[in-house]
Amino acid sequence: MVVPPPPRSTIEKLRSRLKETFFPDDPLRQFKGQTLKKKLLLGAQCIFPILNWGPNYSPKLFKSDIVSGLTIASLAIPQGISYAKLANLPPIVGLYSSFVPPLVYAVLGSSRDLAVGPVSIASLVLGSMLMQEVSPNNDPILFLELAFSSTFFAGLFQTSLGFFRLGFIIDFLSKATLIGFMAGAAIIVSLQQLKGLLGITHFTKEMGLVPVLSSVFHNIKEWSWQTILMGFCFLVFLLLARHVTMRKPKLFWVSAGAPLVSVILSTLVVFASKANNHGITVIGKLQEGLNPPSWHMLHFHGSHLGLVMKTGLVTGILSLTEGIAVGRTFAALKDYQVDGNKEMIAIGFMNMVGSSTSCYVTTGSFSRSAVNHNAGAKTAASNIVMSVTVMVTLLFLMPLFQYTPNVVLGAIIVTAVVGLIDIPAAYSIWKIDKFDFVVTLCAFLGVIFISVQQGLAIAVGLSIFKILLQIIRPKTAMLGKLPRTDIYRNLHHYKEAARIPGFLILSIESAVNFANCTYLNERILRWIEEHEAEEDMEKQSSLQFVMLDLSAVSSIDTSGVSLFKDLRKTMEKKGVELVLVNPLGEVLEKLQKADEAGDFMKPDNLYLTVGEAVASLSSTMKGQSSTMYEGT
Repeated sequence: MVVPPPPRSTIEKLRSRLKETFFPDDPLRQFKGQTLKKKLLLGAQCIFPILNWGPNYSPKLFKSDIVSGLTIASLAIPQGISYAKLANLPPIVGLYSSFVPPLVYAVLGSSRDLAVGPVSIASLVLGSMLMQEVSPNNDPILFLELAFSSTFFAGLFQTSLGFFRLGFIIDFLSKATLIGFMAGAAIIVSLQQLKGLLGITHFTKEMGLVPVLSSVFHNIKEWSWQTILMGFCFLVFLLLARHVTMRKPKLFWVSAGAPLVSVILSTLVVFASKANNHGITVIGKLQEGLNPPSWHMLHFHGSHLGLVMKTGLVTGILSLTEGIAVGRTFAALKDYQVDGNKEMIAIGFMNMVGSSTSCYVTTGSFSRSAVNHNAGAKTAASNIVMSVTVMVTLLFLMPLFQYTPNVVLGAIIVTAVVGLIDIPAAYSIWKIDKFDFVVTLCAFLGVIFISVQQGLAIAVGLSIFKILLQIIRPKTAMLGKLPRTDIYRNLHHYKEAARIPGFLILSIESAVNFANCTYLNERILRWIEEHEAEEDMEKQSSLQFVMLDLSAVSSIDTSGVSLFKDLRKTMEKKGVELVLVNPLGEVLEKLQKADEAGDFMKPDNLYLTVGEAVASLSSTMKGQSSTMYEGT
């Protein structure tokens, strides 16, 4: 017999649902059966993951971490300067953002391999969104204030997601969406570097492909051959270094050190040849010293509040998605777990602290984390080593960057974002799911032809539309029996499956709710009409049973319950009996509660398997036929 699930109160059901929604990992299970002292220690380790590995830290671990920390610092310094310029911020802010946030993450982060700092996509989006209302050239102080304010709101949003365990929200950025978005953003970022690579002075502020290319070719007279030559040489050098590392991962230090080598060589060339007097622009004098406080520059009111909140939301989602994805990727390689909610709190808190210490949006960088991983990082202490190295640079080495040419920074950015264009992944999506490829393509085209944020919005909208389509138009299938078995499968899938005379066996492959019950009612009735029409043509026995396999129906609402009641009444008028097979716990419970008269959920209308139902009802049919025969 099909038995209902054990009775549970509404409170118990609500508690179970909330637990699976917000606490699927059951974070409190480690506290069960522990002493008060142990619980306090576990609580402290939960809030500050550094307490897990800190007490057992050894010189051997430090040896590995200092090597990886110095290696990622050699990459973080030129990238920090470059990405700050990409966000239309002073280059020094990029170095500030590579000093304080890594220290915060080392205390709160749960990943051993994640190397934090500014990233290209968040920098591009931050700069492009703020430029819509404020010019970084005409009002640089206000632009800087808005950047810090956006960083605060990004951190606040990220921390809130982790604290309230709402991380599933970022899952709406599907893999297909991210691949298309990243590729489009990489092209936009690269095109923006044409200003520095060609030496153009008057360049468009728009981000689209057409405006940028139009600006490039309308200002051919401003092209500088000295800039183009230097940019081409260093771009080739950086791409070759990247290619070497891709072919031989053990030579990770080649691509890791190439940006810093490029900065040093180009600076020496410019200083020795006085190239800054012959068309090659340089960074100029940078401020020395550690991060000045910036909490007084944050905007919590005024006409730009909506802009900084929107910018913080978008950049917060993007940086959070990248950081968690990178952390989980390398955690899987080393076979350890990364707590997504802890990561959200860690990344969010470091951005909130960063916004008060002259930093803009930071997260885990894939390129720096890959170098950190390959360099043999053992703990998050590699971030501390990187931070100390950046601190030394801020205190003593800033004058050395005065003659660094902007064209080399552009080449570093182009080389870094080239890795975001994942053609094999896009091809794989094309082979597996054409609709997902459409989402990828829309994200890509939306970013390069419209704008970064609107391209992302279009792709997310399409992904949500796909989910809604699967909900409101669920799949149904007609089942048949496989020869010499008691197994029933889709007739269109298994050609050898055969129909059972007198039976129409259908499978519903989705939850049944208000959004799809009308469609399901119409579709089931159409299945019946088609079946009866085929029987008339083949002169087979008339339909006696419509059997619904509910194994894939995970949930049902009141509209769904009404659907089955209406189907039963319709079947009675046709002289056909409705049979339900394997309704799951929640579904069965609601159907039974709705069957007050007891004429719907009868034992002969309810079965565990399709095979059992067919065997039982077939014997009933034979018995009825024998009785009729004896009567005649």
